Amino acid sequence: MDRQRVDKWLWHARVVRTRTAASGLAGTGRVRINGARIDAPSRAVKAGDVVTIALERVRVLKVRGFADKRGSATDASLLFEDISQPSPASEKSPATLAAPVIRDPGSGRPTKRERRALDRWMKS
Repeated sequence: MDRQRVDKWLWHARVVRTRTAASGLAGTGRVRINGARIDAPSRAVKAGDVVTIALERVRVLKVRGFADKRGSATDASLLFEDISQPSPASEKSPATLAAPVIRDPGSGRPTKRERRALDRWMKS
């Protein structure tokens, strides 16, 4: 296999959850292949093409291969090389992360937001 529909490739590469969502994404014009905006999910991609996807952040993926069926996340990671710039949130060093809120003893259980902040602080 040397080519594949872009919607099928986006789904196999686990960029989106469903094939319908992949088709919709490709149809809205938020996907570019080698810098050219596409408006049809039937557009074919081949190995070496650069696919740019504008979702929450812009992802730039270089096509490395294709799959016959959707596999695991590790199988999907073999289909592309991520060449996009790292997001500013991932560049933060542990020293720049804020400490969790100091809670008074006996104030009850932490809220979901406080617990997640504490988890993020403990991992850094």
